[in-house]
Amino acid sequence: MTELNDTTIDAFRAQLTRGECEDLAWWHACQARIEAFEADVQAWEYLKPLTSTAILPYPGQLLRGVPVGIKDIIDTADMPTTWGTGGYLVSPGAVVDAAVVTLLKRQGAMLLGKTVSTEFAYFTPGKTRNPQDLSRTPGGSSSGSAAAVAAGMVPLALGTQTAGSIIRPASYCGVFGFKPTVNTVSFSGIKAFAPSMDTLGWFARHIEDICTTFTALTRSDVIKVLPDLGGIRVGLRNLPGDGPLDLDVEQALSSTARRLEQAGAKVFALPLDSRYDALVMHHQVVLAYEAAQTLASEFQQHGEEMGARLVELIEQGLATSYADYRVSLLAAEQCKQALSRVFADEVDVILAASAPGVAPAGLHATGDPVYCRAWTLLGVPCLNLPLSKGQDGLPVGVQLIADRWQDEQLLSIARTLINALGMQ
Repeated sequence: MTELNDTTIDAFRAQLTRGECEDLAWWHACQARIEAFEADVQAWEYLKPLTSTAILPYPGQLLRGVPVGIKDIIDTADMPTTWGTGGYLVSPGAVVDAAVVTLLKRQGAMLLGKTVSTEFAYFTPGKTRNPQDLSRTPGGSSSGSAAAVAAGMVPLALGTQTAGSIIRPASYCGVFGFKPTVNTVSFSGIKAFAPSMDTLGWFARHIEDICTTFTALTRSDVIKVLPDLGGIRVGLRNLPGDGPLDLDVEQALSSTARRLEQAGAKVFALPLDSRYDALVMHHQVVLAYEAAQTLASEFQQHGEEMGARLVELIEQGLATSYADYRVSLLAAEQCKQALSRVFADEVDVILAASAPGVAPAGLHATGDPVYCRAWTLLGVPCLNLPLSKGQDGLPVGVQLIADRWQDEQLLSIARTLINALGMQ
Protein backbone atom coordinates (compact mmCIF):
# COMPACT_ATOMS: atom_id res chain seq x y z
CA MET A 1 0.00 0.00 0.00
CA THR A 2 1.44 3.40 -0.94
CA GLU A 3 2.16 5.99 1.72
CA LEU A 4 -0.78 8.09 0.52
CA ASN A 5 -3.19 5.19 0.61
CA ASP A 6 -2.21 4.55 4.23
CA THR A 7 -2.37 8.17 5.39
CA THR A 8 -5.10 9.73 7.52
CA ILE A 9 -7.64 12.35 6.54
CA ASP A 10 -6.08 14.94 8.84
CA ALA A 11 -2.58 14.22 7.53
CA PHE A 12 -3.77 14.52 3.92
CA ARG A 13 -5.48 17.83 4.68
CA ALA A 14 -2.22 19.10 6.19
CA GLN A 15 -0.38 18.08 3.01
CA LEU A 16 -2.91 20.00 0.93
CA THR A 17 -2.52 23.05 3.15
CA ARG A 18 1.28 22.95 2.75
CA GLY A 19 0.93 22.56 -1.01
CA GLU A 20 2.66 19.17 -1.01
CA CYS A 21 -0.03 17.47 -3.11
CA GLU A 22 -3.08 18.25 -5.20
CA ASP A 23 -6.77 17.69 -4.47
CA LEU A 24 -6.93 14.69 -6.82
CA ALA A 25 -3.87 12.91 -5.42
CA TRP A 26 -5.78 10.54 -3.14
CA TRP A 27 -8.37 9.90 -5.85
CA HIS A 28 -5.66 8.68 -8.23
CA ALA A 29 -4.07 6.53 -5.51
CA CYS A 30 -7.43 4.88 -4.85
CA GLN A 31 -8.02 4.30 -8.55
CA ALA A 32 -4.69 2.47 -8.74
CA ARG A 33 -5.69 0.21 -5.84
CA ILE A 34 -9.06 -0.47 -7.45
CA GLU A 35 -7.39 -1.40 -10.72
CA ALA A 36 -5.13 -3.81 -8.83
CA PHE A 37 -7.68 -5.49 -6.53
CA GLU A 38 -11.28 -4.96 -7.70
CA ALA A 39 -11.32 -7.96 -10.03
CA ASP A 40 -10.78 -10.20 -7.00
CA VAL A 41 -12.64 -8.34 -4.24
CA GLN A 42 -15.58 -7.00 -6.29
CA ALA A 43 -16.50 -4.30 -3.78
CA TRP A 44 -17.97 -1.79 -6.24
CA GLU A 45 -21.35 -1.65 -7.93
CA TYR A 46 -20.50 1.52 -9.85
CA LEU A 47 -17.38 3.66 -10.20
CA LYS A 48 -17.80 7.34 -10.91
CA PRO A 49 -15.83 8.88 -13.80
CA LEU A 50 -13.34 11.50 -12.71
CA THR A 51 -14.70 13.89 -15.34
CA SER A 52 -17.97 14.20 -13.40
CA THR A 53 -16.29 14.84 -10.04
CA ALA A 54 -15.76 18.26 -8.51
CA ILE A 55 -15.06 19.71 -5.07
CA LEU A 56 -17.57 22.30 -3.93
CA PRO A 57 -15.98 25.54 -2.67
CA TYR A 58 -16.91 25.81 1.02
CA PRO A 59 -14.57 27.13 3.74
CA GLY A 60 -13.09 24.92 6.46
CA GLN A 61 -13.63 21.63 4.66
CA LEU A 62 -12.48 18.72 6.85
CA LEU A 63 -12.82 16.12 4.07
CA ARG A 64 -11.35 18.04 1.15
CA GLY A 65 -10.08 15.68 -1.53
CA VAL A 66 -11.03 12.56 0.47
CA PRO A 67 -12.46 9.77 -1.73
CA VAL A 68 -15.58 8.15 -0.25
CA GLY A 69 -17.51 5.00 -1.11
CA ILE A 70 -21.31 5.24 -0.96
CA LYS A 71 -23.37 2.16 -0.07
CA ASP A 72 -25.70 1.22 -2.91
CA ILE A 73 -28.92 1.92 -1.01
CA ILE A 74 -28.10 5.64 -0.72
CA ASP A 75 -29.58 8.05 -3.27
CA THR A 76 -27.22 9.90 -5.59
CA ALA A 77 -28.27 12.23 -8.35
CA ASP A 78 -25.38 11.37 -10.66
CA MET A 79 -24.94 7.63 -10.01
CA PRO A 80 -27.35 4.70 -10.37
CA THR A 81 -28.75 2.83 -7.38
CA THR A 82 -29.70 -0.86 -7.43
CA TRP A 83 -30.32 -1.51 -3.70
CA GLY A 84 -28.40 -4.77 -4.02
CA THR A 85 -31.11 -6.31 -6.18
CA GLY A 86 -28.84 -7.64 -8.90
CA GLY A 87 -30.70 -5.66 -11.54
CA TYR A 88 -34.40 -6.35 -11.00
CA LEU A 89 -34.76 -2.84 -9.57
CA VAL A 90 -32.55 0.00 -10.81
CA SER A 91 -32.70 3.78 -10.59
CA PRO A 92 -30.47 5.66 -13.06
CA GLY A 93 -30.18 8.50 -10.52
CA ALA A 94 -32.23 10.22 -7.86
CA VAL A 95 -33.81 13.65 -8.19
CA VAL A 96 -31.54 14.85 -5.40
CA ASP A 97 -28.69 13.37 -3.36
CA ALA A 98 -29.32 11.82 0.02
CA ALA A 99 -28.71 14.29 2.83
CA VAL A 100 -25.44 12.67 3.89
CA VAL A 101 -24.11 12.82 0.32
CA THR A 102 -24.75 16.56 0.26
CA LEU A 103 -23.03 16.95 3.63
CA LEU A 104 -20.01 15.02 2.38
CA LYS A 105 -19.77 17.19 -0.74
CA ARG A 106 -19.99 20.38 1.33
CA GLN A 107 -17.05 19.08 3.35
CA GLY A 108 -15.03 18.61 0.16
CA ALA A 109 -15.30 14.83 -0.14
CA MET A 110 -15.10 13.20 -3.57
CA LEU A 111 -17.55 10.40 -4.29
CA LEU A 112 -15.61 7.47 -5.72
CA GLY A 113 -18.62 5.30 -6.49
CA LYS A 114 -21.32 2.99 -5.13
CA THR A 115 -20.28 0.02 -2.99
CA VAL A 116 -22.04 -3.34 -3.10
CA SER A 117 -24.93 -3.93 -0.69
CA THR A 118 -26.82 -7.09 0.06
CA GLU A 119 -30.39 -7.13 -1.28
CA PHE A 120 -32.19 -4.17 0.33
CA ALA A 121 -29.52 -4.33 3.06
CA TYR A 122 -30.73 -7.69 4.36
CA PHE A 123 -29.13 -11.15 4.10
CA THR A 124 -28.99 -12.10 0.39
CA PRO A 125 -25.27 -11.74 -0.46
CA GLY A 126 -23.86 -9.66 -3.27
CA LYS A 127 -20.73 -10.42 -5.27
CA THR A 128 -18.18 -9.03 -2.80
CA ARG A 129 -15.41 -11.16 -1.29
CA ASN A 130 -13.43 -10.63 1.88
CA PRO A 131 -10.03 -9.11 0.96
CA GLN A 132 -8.46 -10.94 3.92
CA ASP A 133 -9.46 -14.30 2.38
CA LEU A 134 -11.28 -14.29 -0.95
CA SER A 135 -13.02 -17.56 -0.14
CA ARG A 136 -14.85 -15.96 2.81
CA THR A 137 -17.72 -13.52 3.21
CA PRO A 138 -16.98 -9.87 3.99
CA GLY A 139 -20.17 -9.78 6.06
CA GLY A 140 -23.21 -7.72 5.30
CA SER A 141 -25.13 -5.80 4.52
CA SER A 142 -22.45 -3.13 4.01
CA SER A 143 -20.29 -5.69 2.22
CA GLY A 144 -18.65 -3.52 -0.40
CA SER A 145 -17.92 -0.61 1.92
CA ALA A 146 -16.10 -2.76 4.48
CA ALA A 147 -14.19 -4.70 1.83
CA ALA A 148 -13.20 -1.60 -0.17
CA VAL A 149 -11.80 0.09 2.93
CA ALA A 150 -9.99 -3.08 4.04
CA ALA A 151 -8.42 -3.50 0.60
CA GLY A 152 -7.16 0.10 0.59
CA MET A 153 -9.39 1.06 -2.34
CA VAL A 154 -10.91 3.95 -0.43
CA PRO A 155 -10.10 5.53 2.95
CA LEU A 156 -13.72 6.08 3.97
CA ALA A 157 -17.01 4.41 3.05
CA LEU A 158 -20.59 4.74 4.22
CA GLY A 159 -22.59 1.86 5.62
CA THR A 160 -25.92 1.36 7.33
CA GLN A 161 -26.92 -0.88 10.21
CA THR A 162 -30.34 -2.24 11.10
CA ALA A 163 -29.06 -5.44 12.74
CA GLY A 164 -25.27 -5.86 12.44
CA SER A 165 -24.48 -4.42 9.02
CA ILE A 166 -21.59 -2.17 10.07
CA ILE A 167 -20.07 -3.85 13.11
CA ARG A 168 -20.07 -7.40 11.69
CA PRO A 169 -18.40 -6.67 8.31
CA ALA A 170 -15.92 -4.36 10.05
CA SER A 171 -14.99 -7.25 12.31
CA TYR A 172 -14.72 -9.74 9.43
CA CYS A 173 -12.64 -7.41 7.24
CA GLY A 174 -10.43 -5.97 9.98
CA VAL A 175 -11.33 -2.27 9.90
CA PHE A 176 -12.92 0.28 12.18
CA GLY A 177 -16.69 0.47 11.78
CA PHE A 178 -18.78 3.07 13.58
CA LYS A 179 -22.53 2.99 14.13
CA PRO A 180 -23.51 6.28 15.82
CA THR A 181 -26.51 6.81 18.05
CA VAL A 182 -29.60 6.27 15.91
CA ASN A 183 -30.65 9.45 14.02
CA THR A 184 -27.30 11.19 14.59
CA VAL A 185 -26.89 11.63 10.83
CA SER A 186 -30.01 11.98 8.71
CA PHE A 187 -31.33 8.89 6.95
CA SER A 188 -33.11 11.08 4.39
CA GLY A 189 -32.56 9.74 0.89
CA ILE A 190 -31.57 6.25 2.07
CA LYS A 191 -33.77 3.22 1.45
CA ALA A 192 -35.47 2.44 4.75
CA PHE A 193 -35.73 -1.10 6.09
CA ALA A 194 -36.78 -0.76 9.74
CA PRO A 195 -36.95 2.99 10.37
CA SER A 196 -36.89 2.83 14.18
CA MET A 197 -33.44 1.18 13.98
CA ASP A 198 -31.91 2.15 10.61
CA THR A 199 -28.64 3.95 11.33
CA LEU A 200 -26.07 5.54 9.03
CA GLY A 201 -22.40 4.98 9.86
CA TRP A 202 -19.00 4.54 8.22
CA PHE A 203 -15.82 2.48 7.87
CA ALA A 204 -12.18 3.53 7.95
CA ARG A 205 -8.74 2.00 8.48
CA HIS A 206 -7.80 4.64 11.09
CA ILE A 207 -9.64 5.66 14.24
CA GLU A 208 -8.69 9.28 13.50
CA ASP A 209 -10.67 9.09 10.26
CA ILE A 210 -13.72 7.74 12.08
CA CYS A 211 -13.46 10.70 14.45
CA THR A 212 -12.81 13.35 11.79
CA THR A 213 -15.81 12.14 9.79
CA PHE A 214 -18.00 12.36 12.89
CA THR A 215 -16.89 15.96 13.41
CA ALA A 216 -17.45 16.78 9.73
CA LEU A 217 -20.96 15.34 9.56
CA THR A 218 -22.21 16.51 12.97
CA ARG A 219 -20.29 19.78 13.53
CA SER A 220 -19.12 18.42 16.88
CA ASP A 221 -15.90 19.44 18.59
CA VAL A 222 -12.71 17.66 17.56
CA ILE A 223 -12.49 14.25 19.26
CA LYS A 224 -9.53 14.50 21.61
CA VAL A 225 -7.12 11.94 23.02
CA LEU A 226 -7.36 11.75 26.82
CA PRO A 227 -4.19 11.85 28.95
CA ASP A 228 -4.97 8.21 29.86
CA LEU A 229 -7.94 6.01 30.64
CA GLY A 230 -7.62 6.36 34.39
CA GLY A 231 -11.06 6.34 35.99
CA ILE A 232 -12.81 5.03 32.86
CA ARG A 233 -15.21 2.22 33.79
CA VAL A 234 -15.49 -0.60 31.23
CA GLY A 235 -18.18 -3.25 31.66
CA LEU A 236 -17.92 -6.65 29.99
CA ARG A 237 -21.27 -7.92 28.68
CA ASN A 238 -22.34 -9.67 25.49
CA LEU A 239 -25.96 -9.57 24.37
CA PRO A 240 -27.09 -12.29 24.38
CA GLY A 241 -24.99 -13.64 27.21
CA ASP A 242 -25.42 -17.28 26.24
CA GLY A 243 -24.88 -17.14 22.49
CA PRO A 244 -22.26 -18.99 20.43
CA LEU A 245 -18.75 -17.59 20.87
CA ASP A 246 -15.59 -18.97 19.29
CA LEU A 247 -12.36 -19.17 21.25
CA ASP A 248 -10.93 -16.53 18.90
CA VAL A 249 -13.50 -14.01 20.13
CA GLU A 250 -13.07 -14.93 23.79
CA GLN A 251 -9.34 -14.35 23.42
CA ALA A 252 -9.92 -11.05 21.61
CA LEU A 253 -12.20 -9.85 24.41
CA SER A 254 -9.66 -10.87 27.06
CA SER A 255 -6.81 -9.23 25.16
CA THR A 256 -8.73 -5.98 24.70
CA ALA A 257 -9.78 -5.95 28.36
CA ARG A 258 -6.14 -6.36 29.35
CA ARG A 259 -5.08 -3.52 27.05
CA LEU A 260 -7.75 -1.26 28.53
CA GLU A 261 -6.55 -2.05 32.04
CA GLN A 262 -2.95 -1.34 31.04
CA ALA A 263 -4.12 2.04 29.74
CA GLY A 264 -5.65 2.81 33.15
CA ALA A 265 -9.27 1.71 32.79
CA LYS A 266 -11.20 -0.29 35.37
CA VAL A 267 -12.60 -3.41 33.67
CA PHE A 268 -15.24 -5.66 35.23
CA ALA A 269 -18.11 -7.98 34.39
CA LEU A 270 -21.30 -5.96 34.02
CA PRO A 271 -24.45 -7.61 35.44
CA LEU A 272 -27.41 -6.90 33.16
CA ASP A 273 -30.56 -8.90 33.82
CA SER A 274 -32.33 -11.21 31.37
CA ARG A 275 -34.52 -8.40 30.01
CA TYR A 276 -31.57 -7.32 27.90
CA ASP A 277 -30.95 -10.81 26.50
CA ALA A 278 -34.60 -10.90 25.40
CA LEU A 279 -33.94 -7.86 23.20
CA VAL A 280 -32.47 -10.16 20.55
CA MET A 281 -35.93 -11.68 20.08
CA HIS A 282 -37.64 -8.28 20.26
CA HIS A 283 -35.28 -6.98 17.57
CA GLN A 284 -36.47 -9.68 15.19
CA VAL A 285 -40.12 -8.76 15.81
CA VAL A 286 -39.51 -5.05 15.16
CA LEU A 287 -37.34 -5.81 12.13
CA ALA A 288 -39.95 -8.01 10.48
CA TYR A 289 -42.93 -5.78 11.22
CA GLU A 290 -41.27 -2.61 9.92
CA ALA A 291 -39.66 -4.30 6.89
CA ALA A 292 -43.06 -5.59 5.80
CA GLN A 293 -44.26 -1.99 5.73
CA THR A 294 -41.28 -0.26 4.16
CA LEU A 295 -40.86 -2.90 1.43
CA ALA A 296 -44.57 -3.37 0.74
CA SER A 297 -44.42 -1.95 -2.79
CA GLU A 298 -41.23 -3.76 -3.73
CA PHE A 299 -42.66 -7.03 -2.40
CA GLN A 300 -45.88 -6.50 -4.34
CA GLN A 301 -44.05 -5.91 -7.62
CA HIS A 302 -40.90 -8.05 -7.26
CA GLY A 303 -41.69 -10.66 -4.62
CA GLU A 304 -40.97 -13.52 -7.04
CA GLU A 305 -37.51 -12.11 -7.76
CA MET A 306 -36.54 -11.43 -4.13
CA GLY A 307 -34.19 -13.65 -2.18
CA ALA A 308 -35.79 -16.35 -0.07
CA ARG A 309 -34.67 -14.97 3.28
CA LEU A 310 -36.00 -11.51 2.51
CA VAL A 311 -39.35 -12.96 1.45
CA GLU A 312 -39.42 -15.03 4.64
CA LEU A 313 -38.84 -11.91 6.78
CA ILE A 314 -41.51 -9.87 4.99
CA GLU A 315 -44.02 -12.68 5.35
CA GLN A 316 -43.13 -12.93 9.03
CA GLY A 317 -43.76 -9.20 9.33
CA LEU A 318 -47.11 -9.44 7.57
CA ALA A 319 -48.11 -12.11 10.11
CA THR A 320 -46.96 -10.01 13.09
CA SER A 321 -49.71 -8.14 14.93
CA TYR A 322 -49.46 -4.54 15.98
CA ALA A 323 -49.92 -5.72 19.57
CA ASP A 324 -46.80 -7.91 19.38
CA TYR A 325 -44.86 -5.11 17.67
CA ARG A 326 -45.88 -2.69 20.42
CA VAL A 327 -44.80 -5.15 23.14
CA SER A 328 -41.33 -5.35 21.60
CA LEU A 329 -41.03 -1.58 21.23
CA LEU A 330 -42.08 -1.07 24.85
CA ALA A 331 -39.57 -3.67 26.03
CA ALA A 332 -36.84 -1.85 24.12
CA GLU A 333 -37.87 1.54 25.52
CA GLN A 334 -37.82 0.23 29.09
CA CYS A 335 -34.34 -1.20 28.55
CA LYS A 336 -33.11 2.06 26.98
CA GLN A 337 -34.12 4.00 30.06
CA ALA A 338 -32.74 1.38 32.44
CA LEU A 339 -29.46 1.18 30.51
CA SER A 340 -29.03 4.94 30.69
CA ARG A 341 -29.18 4.64 34.47
CA VAL A 342 -26.56 1.88 34.33
CA PHE A 343 -24.29 4.12 32.26
CA ALA A 344 -24.82 7.04 34.61
CA ASP A 345 -24.13 5.06 37.80
CA GLU A 346 -21.90 2.12 36.93
CA VAL A 347 -20.07 2.21 33.61
CA ASP A 348 -18.77 4.54 30.88
CA VAL A 349 -18.50 2.03 28.02
CA ILE A 350 -19.31 -1.62 27.46
CA LEU A 351 -16.94 -4.09 25.79
CA ALA A 352 -18.67 -6.85 23.83
CA ALA A 353 -18.25 -9.29 20.96
CA SER A 354 -18.80 -7.97 17.44
CA ALA A 355 -19.52 -11.38 15.91
CA PRO A 356 -19.45 -15.04 16.98
CA GLY A 357 -16.11 -15.66 15.24
CA VAL A 358 -13.99 -14.85 12.21
CA ALA A 359 -15.57 -14.44 8.78
CA PRO A 360 -17.28 -17.73 7.84
CA ALA A 361 -16.00 -19.65 4.84
CA GLY A 362 -18.04 -19.43 1.66
CA LEU A 363 -19.95 -16.67 -0.10
CA HIS A 364 -23.49 -18.02 0.23
CA ALA A 365 -24.23 -16.14 3.48
CA THR A 366 -22.98 -13.06 5.34
CA GLY A 367 -22.63 -14.36 8.90
CA ASP A 368 -24.67 -14.02 12.07
CA PRO A 369 -25.49 -10.54 13.50
CA VAL A 370 -26.62 -11.99 16.84
CA TYR A 371 -24.20 -9.90 18.93
CA CYS A 372 -25.35 -6.66 17.31
CA ARG A 373 -29.14 -7.03 17.34
CA ALA A 374 -29.83 -5.89 20.91
CA TRP A 375 -27.46 -2.92 20.78
CA THR A 376 -29.02 -1.77 17.49
CA LEU A 377 -32.52 -2.01 18.93
CA LEU A 378 -31.32 0.08 21.89
CA GLY A 379 -30.07 2.78 19.48
CA VAL A 380 -26.70 3.12 21.22
CA PRO A 381 -23.41 4.03 19.49
CA CYS A 382 -21.12 1.09 18.71
CA LEU A 383 -17.55 0.96 17.39
CA ASN A 384 -15.74 -2.11 16.08
CA LEU A 385 -12.09 -2.27 17.16
CA PRO A 386 -9.89 -4.34 14.78
CA LEU A 387 -7.27 -5.23 17.36
CA SER A 388 -6.93 -9.03 17.17
CA LYS A 389 -6.35 -11.98 14.84
CA GLY A 390 -7.86 -15.43 15.04
CA GLN A 391 -7.57 -18.62 13.03
CA ASP A 392 -5.34 -18.38 9.95
CA GLY A 393 -4.55 -14.76 10.87
CA LEU A 394 -8.10 -13.59 10.12
CA PRO A 395 -9.42 -10.45 11.86
CA VAL A 396 -11.44 -10.69 15.05
CA GLY A 397 -13.17 -7.50 16.14
CA VAL A 398 -14.70 -6.46 19.43
CA GLN A 399 -17.05 -3.55 19.97
CA LEU A 400 -17.13 -0.67 22.40
CA ILE A 401 -20.59 0.64 23.24
CA ALA A 402 -21.71 3.82 24.99
CA ASP A 403 -25.02 5.30 26.05
CA ARG A 404 -27.21 7.12 23.55
CA TRP A 405 -25.77 10.50 22.54
CA GLN A 406 -22.42 9.74 24.19
CA ASP A 407 -20.74 9.19 20.83
CA GLU A 408 -18.00 11.74 21.50
CA GLN A 409 -17.05 10.05 24.77
CA LEU A 410 -17.00 6.65 23.06
CA LEU A 411 -14.75 7.89 20.27
CA SER A 412 -12.47 9.71 22.70
CA ILE A 413 -11.99 6.56 24.79
CA ALA A 414 -11.33 4.50 21.67
CA ARG A 415 -8.89 7.03 20.27
CA THR A 416 -7.04 7.11 23.61
CA LEU A 417 -6.78 3.31 23.64
CA ILE A 418 -5.52 3.14 20.06
CA ASN A 419 -3.00 5.88 20.82
CA ALA A 420 -1.79 3.97 23.90
CA LEU A 421 -1.30 0.88 21.73
CA GLY A 422 0.79 2.85 19.24
CA MET A 423 -1.62 2.11 16.41
CA GLN A 424 -2.23 5.66 15.17
